Amino acid sequence: MKLCRLIILSVMLFLFGLTAPAYAKITVTVAHTHVETHPQHKAFLVFKNYIENELGERYEIQIYPNGLAGSNEQVFSLVKMNSIQFMAISASLLENSSKQYAIFSVPYLFRSEEVYENFIRDPEVIAELQAQEKRKFFRPLSAFTAGTRNFYASFPIRTVDDLKDRNFRVQIGRNTGLMMEAFGANDYVMSFRDVYTALKRGVVEGAENNELALVDQKHGEFCKYYSYDGHQMIPDMLIGSEEFLSSLPTEDYEVFRAAAMEAQRVEIREWKSRVKKAIKQAEDMGVSFIKVDSQSFRNKVLPLHDSLLTDNPAIRKLYVMTLKYQ
Repeated sequence: MKLCRLIILSVMLFLFGLTAPAYAKITVTVAHTHVETHPQHKAFLVFKNYIENELGERYEIQIYPNGLAGSNEQVFSLVKMNSIQFMAISASLLENSSKQYAIFSVPYLFRSEEVYENFIRDPEVIAELQAQEKRKFFRPLSAFTAGTRNFYASFPIRTVDDLKDRNFRVQIGRNTGLMMEAFGANDYVMSFRDVYTALKRGVVEGAENNELALVDQKHGEFCKYYSYDGHQMIPDMLIGSEEFLSSLPTEDYEVFRAAAMEAQRVEIREWKSRVKKAIKQAEDMGVSFIKVDSQSFRNKVLPLHDSLLTDNPAIRKLYVMTLKYQ
């Protein structure tokens, strides 16, 4: 009886060996904090499909949306450890790791969103950002737009003087703080998730972000005026684990790189579509959109550029690269 079982087991193992793949697929994990309808999630679906269409016999891409893998800060740590392979993270959050990302928080660096998009699409820009990252355990492959950061408040902002002595929530960063000081405004740094409550309680009178914040975060319930001054355009970088990327064969790496560029193209397209919908939703909430003389705002902070370049030489080369687009 035992001999019969051994024979059957041997035959089964032999047949399994004939049909099993020579090697198991490598699971590649992507994590982000957005809902499935967000432009970044749609971009990561394109990233997944591109790689699996080209290299599906070797890689399986798993996407964890909605912060399932943790906050951006937590996921960033996991990417650097290669526990998660890819994510999108704001360039402003990367400033602590690499001073060169402060280039994007230089106020009024770009004269238009078109100029900004051309800059982040430039392969030479990505190559320059990559050049200093290998020692920091992550590598940028492309950049997603997060639109234009503008001021919105419970009162209308039509001139730069309207900001004076007013209280605004801003994102963390020395450059942003210096900008607010130049405007004569009071800046409050707090977590993005706390802004709604701060607006509701009157701790701050306004904030600065893209149009999606009005509806997705419901800031439009309290801020009925959104002014297009265009003070910053800060991308989310699509980054990968350096350990993972450096382990790839050259031909596989090129597929991942191409997938990141295709994801960028889709994300920018989807972002524009989402912003149009957000503007309509915000108008239905009673929000008014104001076009201002952005040059008058820019003139207030332009003297900062020289001092920022002096204080942070790491951004000099990228700053010069922006000039060809202006």
